[in-house]
Amino acid sequence: MTTTAPEPLLVVILGPTASGKSALAIHLAEHFSGEIVSCDSVAVYRDFEIGTAKSPREERARIPHHLIDVVAPGEAFTAGDYARQARAAIQDIADRGHLPIVVGGTGLYLRALLEGLFPGPQRSEELRQRLRARAEQRGSAYLHRLLKRIDSASAAKIHPNDTPKLIRAIEVCLSTRRPMSEQWEQGRDPLRGFRILRLGLDPSREKLYSRINRRAAGMFADGLVEETGRLLKRYSDGREVTPMHSLGYMQARQFLRGEVTLEQAVAAAQQGHRNYAKRQMTWFRREPDVQWLEGFGDDSEVRERTVELVAANLSKGYPLPPAC
Repeated sequence: MTTTAPEPLLVVILGPTASGKSALAIHLAEHFSGEIVSCDSVAVYRDFEIGTAKSPREERARIPHHLIDVVAPGEAFTAGDYARQARAAIQDIADRGHLPIVVGGTGLYLRALLEGLFPGPQRSEELRQRLRARAEQRGSAYLHRLLKRIDSASAAKIHPNDTPKLIRAIEVCLSTRRPMSEQWEQGRDPLRGFRILRLGLDPSREKLYSRINRRAAGMFADGLVEETGRLLKRYSDGREVTPMHSLGYMQARQFLRGEVTLEQAVAAAQQGHRNYAKRQMTWFRREPDVQWLEGFGDDSEVRERTVELVAANLSKGYPLPPAC
């Protein structure tokens, strides 16, 4: 009688910004001979360092990381692009007998990776140019109001300042004459061939917000304004550079333009990150089969529990070789 080989394990670490996801991923990678696949829509871009909270380069040299610094800042990179590249990386890691660990806070990228995407329409540069012009004239909030009228469900999931995602959502709705939220449920291609263990970090809101405030302030202290200035010189005014519109860089640009004081820029970045963390948890609460852990990824109790969970799930299949 033949037995079917068990599917390899895929560990997914999710949670809000500043909850210690990367620290926990490093710990598990060291313990189980793992490799990390980033799930962050800003970390995919090269040249953006301080405001992206990428893992330090020495850690990336010690533990293999994937899907970091893979796109030039001026290039378009969609959730579908991410899903294709991340799936290839995960399969390669598993084929080499290592444990793939997906870690990050971009919910749309994670959904594209695990559940697949609907076959959306091709890009319309003419329509996109018109929408960008409207955003320049009236602000991104105008696009958000427009999307809310034609697809309120999608608008509820996209931040009013996220111009690229707003443009794509409106483009899909207008091109197909159907809300994008309805199309999500059709034609998906979910990830197959892996047993998925979802680990969610859920620290107390008070402690999380305190850590977010410290980290955002630390980015400015570490040279975020100076880095933003260098990037603006390299990439003109940054309007067509997607990561330049992300939290931190957006506030640094406002300071450089003289629109706010440094203190106001830091406070706005802190508030923006706190709001983002709240939206992340709302999104991730809808993820199925998550093992939620109270605390941060660098808490000893959380680390011990996650090691137990991963070890228990590995025991259901063929064990991986120990870390070197």
